[in-house]
Amino acid sequence: MKINILNTFLPHTDPEASLAFYRDVLGFEVRNDVGYEQMRWITVGPVDQPGTSIVLTPPAVDPGLTDDERRVINELIAKGAYASIILATDDLDALFEKVEASNADVIQEPMAQDWGTRDFAFRDPAGNTVRVQQLAA
Repeated sequence: MKINILNTFLPHTDPEASLAFYRDVLGFEVRNDVGYEQMRWITVGPVDQPGTSIVLTPPAVDPGLTDDERRVINELIAKGAYASIILATDDLDALFEKVEASNADVIQEPMAQDWGTRDFAFRDPAGNTVRVQQLAA
């Protein structure tokens, strides 16, 4: 049996800012861009991995949520405590330079971790924590 990761979801608070970041800074391709009323879902992913995508989604759109629950979700997103993702690259330093030049909120510069990986971390335009690890050579 084979199991793959197909999609993961990250909230966005500004679809244009998130689209620009994931497309222009990280180099992901746009696979789908769907709107409904005032909401927008944007699917992006690495060019060389057509079977793996990130769906940038409007937060707290579940109709079963209360206004208080929506408020809490938006507060958690703003703090960077609601969603996160770990990416990997074969050139950590080059990607860090691109992310840093984009004025993203860098929360950790590239460093070797005690558990054996080298990585850095930042927040995307919505505040989601993104950690990037160096792929093993």
